[in-house]
Amino acid sequence: MKKILLVCAAGMSTSLLVNKMLDHAKDIGEEIEIFALPVSECGTVADQVDIVLLGPQVRYQKKQVESIVRKDIPVEVIDMREYGTMNGKAVLERALKLL
Repeated sequence: MKKILLVCAAGMSTSLLVNKMLDHAKDIGEEIEIFALPVSECGTVADQVDIVLLGPQVRYQKKQVESIVRKDIPVEVIDMREYGTMNGKAVLERALKLL
């Protein structure tokens, strides 16, 4: 099972995106674990995920997050428009493409 971590500032809006991503995963028959954590907590699970997606509001912390996760784990900033519109389908499809 693939695991996707969304990293954000506080987790409110990102939790909505997680739900939309999970809905799309269900629609396409993918078993994926997706969860959101603030940057301050991402180190606790960084080595247990397959990809880390950063909310646009914490894009400036990308290098910090990359230094926490293993080198083979992709770290990418979520497109601002897709994040703003809560386009869970597009965000999940991008994550799957990176994997």
